[in-house]
Amino acid sequence: MTAYPQMTAEERKAEYARLQKEFDAIKAQKLSLNMARGKPGKAQLDMVSDVIFNLMEKPEDFLSGGIDVRNYGEMSGLPAAKELFAELLGCRSEQVFVGGNASLQLMYDTISKAYTHGLLHSPRPWCREETIKWLCPAPGYDRHFMITESFGFEMITIPMTSTGPDMDAVEEAVKDPAVKGIWCVPKYSNPDGVIYSDETVRRMAALKPAAPDFTIMWDNAYCVHEFEGEYVEFPDILQACADAGSPDMVIEFASTSKITLPGAGVSCFASSVENLRYLEKLLTVQIISFDKVNQQRHVLYLQNKAHTLELMKKHAAILGPKFHAVLDALDREIAPLDIARWERPKGGYFISLNAMPGTAKRTWALCKELGVTLTGAGATFPYGKDPQDSNLRIAPSLPPVEELEKAIEVLCVCLKMAALEKLGV
Repeated sequence: MTAYPQMTAEERKAEYARLQKEFDAIKAQKLSLNMARGKPGKAQLDMVSDVIFNLMEKPEDFLSGGIDVRNYGEMSGLPAAKELFAELLGCRSEQVFVGGNASLQLMYDTISKAYTHGLLHSPRPWCREETIKWLCPAPGYDRHFMITESFGFEMITIPMTSTGPDMDAVEEAVKDPAVKGIWCVPKYSNPDGVIYSDETVRRMAALKPAAPDFTIMWDNAYCVHEFEGEYVEFPDILQACADAGSPDMVIEFASTSKITLPGAGVSCFASSVENLRYLEKLLTVQIISFDKVNQQRHVLYLQNKAHTLELMKKHAAILGPKFHAVLDALDREIAPLDIARWERPKGGYFISLNAMPGTAKRTWALCKELGVTLTGAGATFPYGKDPQDSNLRIAPSLPPVEELEKAIEVLCVCLKMAALEKLGV
């Protein structure tokens, strides 16, 4: 198969005509397929639901260490739930605050409280600052960027590398006192699937920002989410920051959204004890306690880290074939053509594909025309603006394999057509 850039004009024209026939045939099928969001598939949800909702039937099931989980109290979460998350994250239980079903809510709430009240070391609430800026490693998670954009931050793109954010750029950027923080997805980053190197974690923890309230928002969403190979241990960022003399600089977030049930899971944040005291004081005005019944349900179901990792192997058995269906198709259909490159993650929920510069939006539009929904082109960059118009995020987790194979067939056709149009046909 000849690479498209090496084809003659006539060869490209003939190839485009062939693809147009494929495109028209697919369009006639009136497909409706979705690879836009990282949702667990039905098989994963059914696997969990078969057990988790049958664990609390007797009155004694609602007791945790003498605490009646149906009642008010335990603002920072059940001690047993704090211990479970501490084991998963590798920190101490007194550093953990357990919330509701969504870590994104806790992240938003942290930024909101910083904006209205300031954080532990803030000279003033962030809303009273003349300018506020935020570092955004990209490609990155669109919902992170939405949060900081909604509060009026000037978002600064930090390039992602194979070992995490470009730390030279980060270290230079934090010299500006207006820079208040950075988004990080340190393990199986969204969407690249990068695991931050030990050196990146060390340099992140050793930052000496000009802003006294600079905050690392450490979204450890995929801390136990391997779908290929064994579980990968990961450094405790809380201890790393403490060792570097900045124990209050980081707030770590996690949830069971892709361990149990996204709509009915449990989330947490972890930080220094001093940070937790400060934030809990603000949260006490907002809520009496989060859903401890669900916290107890998860403690009974997940039990401990070892048991959780066994559950994640069952998820991996479902997810692995889906990721390989996408990667195998890209290897077969796209790799020989020299029109795109992609990452090969071993965990997380996404595949990051970089199409020929200037073709991502066109590819997305062609897919939409054929009934395949992808995350919007550009969404993985601040303000939705990919300067190369190249990155596309693929989420293989939701569709069954047979639907996924059809969706990736469509994507390949559209990638080819967009590339040929860019090369000139």
